[in-house]
Amino acid sequence: MNKQKTGSQKIEQEGSVTELIDAKINELSDWRGETLARVRALVRQADPEAVEELKWRGVPVWSHAGIICTGETYKAAVKMTFAKGASLDDPKGLFNASLDGNTRRAIDIREGDEIDETALKALIRAAVALNTSKLK
Repeated sequence: MNKQKTGSQKIEQEGSVTELIDAKINELSDWRGETLARVRALVRQADPEAVEELKWRGVPVWSHAGIICTGETYKAAVKMTFAKGASLDDPKGLFNASLDGNTRRAIDIREGDEIDETALKALIRAAVALNTSKLK
């Protein structure tokens, strides 16, 4: 059995992470759940090799040779925080939060916001490229 410690939770099987994220999306049952599901699908489309994890009391995290981004949910926004966002080019200006730091950048998606899927997938691929470039 593959045990993996993720924050304060122990995940017994790889499939259970997916199930827990599914449950989180379903329990939101509003625009935030729909948005988190859409973000999750876009991460998977941009990087089919991304690994889903749960960290920090159940926050979905997508990784590939390091953290790509998180999918946090708040009352007024779904926040995608890119671990190394300050090092990424953002030609479409998707980053709109956490702009003051030297490392992270975030995208706050609010109810009714349109997601530029092409630009977001490009940003996800750039984050993966940055993570994997450190391996070489």
